[in-house]
Amino acid sequence: MSNQIVCPSCSAINRVPDNKPAHAAKCGKCKSRLFPGKPVELTAANFNKHISKSSVPVVVDFWAEWCGPCKMMGPEFAKAATALEPDFRMAKLNTEAAQNIAAQYAIQSIPMLMIFKNGKVIAQQPGAMQAGQIENWVRSNS
Repeated sequence: MSNQIVCPSCSAINRVPDNKPAHAAKCGKCKSRLFPGKPVELTAANFNKHISKSSVPVVVDFWAEWCGPCKMMGPEFAKAATALEPDFRMAKLNTEAAQNIAAQYAIQSIPMLMIFKNGKVIAQQPGAMQAGQIENWVRSNS
């Protein structure tokens, strides 16, 4: 069997065999690491591909530049990414730059974390958290 992973650099869909270490996997198209050890910056253009084509759950931090708690949580989310990858894809979406997606998911308070599996929201949590809290929440809700 294999996992399907969307490249964080070029958005190509890659298959990573279960018997290969996913944390070291590289994109077949652009040769970038599939799990760079930091959150992937999503946009309106690549959001749906990442949440629907990845076979690992995708944890999205919905945030905005003007949001103080979002800025405080950013480094904590990045720390959690190093602990949770490659079992999870950690990603960020700027709600100001992708207002249509924020509206689609009825984002009314930020930061907001959502876990997507097969394109569907399986859990959501509003409010800032520290890295350990993010890790615990993700593992207990996926």
